[in-house]
Amino acid sequence: MLISKEEILNTISKMSVTEVMELVSMIEKKFDITSNIPLNNQKISVESNKEEKVSFNVKLMTIGPNKVSIIKIIRSTTGLGLKESKDLVESAPTIIKENITKENADNLHKMLTDAGATAEII
Repeated sequence: MLISKEEILNTISKMSVTEVMELVSMIEKKFDITSNIPLNNQKISVESNKEEKVSFNVKLMTIGPNKVSIIKIIRSTTGLGLKESKDLVESAPTIIKENITKENADNLHKMLTDAGATAEII
């Protein structure tokens, strides 16, 4: 049974701030991501753009001839189930992983391209 986005939002809206923060932490851990949300609606300064980039996203551009291999790679690297991985792969071009290290991005990119897909690190 698939839960709609509206149902998820309704459930979250009933949570306390502490519960929401715990949920965000669990999501970050589950998907190996971090939320980089500026606090107090402060704008990020132009200076921060000059810093060396430390987190990267991997975008699947095209599947290539080995769709099953790509789905297996997505399942193993994201922790998603078979259906979610298949849906993600079929929605290419799409971001596969966000806010990961350069080394992890390079490894995922290599696995995808070795399997025949087209991917890019952004």
